[in-house]
Amino acid sequence: MGRTSTARERLLDATGELMQHRGYSSLGVAEICAAAEVKKGSFYHFFTSKQDLTLQAVNAYWEGQRGAWALALDGPDPALVRLRRLLEGMAQVQRHRKETCGTVDGCLLGNLTLELSTQEPDVRARLEEIFDEQTALIGAVLGQAADEGGIPREHAEQSAARAVVAHLEGLVLFAKLKNDPAVLDTLWPHTLLLVSGGGPLTAPAHRG
Repeated sequence: MGRTSTARERLLDATGELMQHRGYSSLGVAEICAAAEVKKGSFYHFFTSKQDLTLQAVNAYWEGQRGAWALALDGPDPALVRLRRLLEGMAQVQRHRKETCGTVDGCLLGNLTLELSTQEPDVRARLEEIFDEQTALIGAVLGQAADEGGIPREHAEQSAARAVVAHLEGLVLFAKLKNDPAVLDTLWPHTLLLVSGGGPLTAPAHRG
């Protein structure tokens, strides 16, 4: 039996890593192939273009992230505890990057959204779909929080869920700008203010 090639996965991993750190426009196919230790000729066996590779890298990135989101948001804990677990987990990812790599690289999805706002329509369309999915996931947990009496019902609408996603992405952006993950220390308390309507901060304590 012949050896299974890992070239495609290496290209996807290298693309995600390089684009998260460097962005889209400054990278070329040759540099990505070199980082992945894949011959440039093999690149076009797996992907038709840099745009195609980027689209698939975005899908791979969100596939991994979606698992983390599901793990945080599922379970028997109160809804606000689960939402806090998700947001604090996202903040911890940036702290870990700073500790291990020396930089806060931000979110690949947010970085590409900013950079590709007027180009690469297929990638932009996929990014929009992913953020819509994130909004739906947050919306579901906010609905559960309202059912539990943790937040007002009017703050469980999709517009509130979108504001939570925007708050997360915005603070990650500022943390990247300052190269300081401490910017994210206020992520949860300010999110709680957002969804509670400025009322008392009475969400259940985070467990674990």
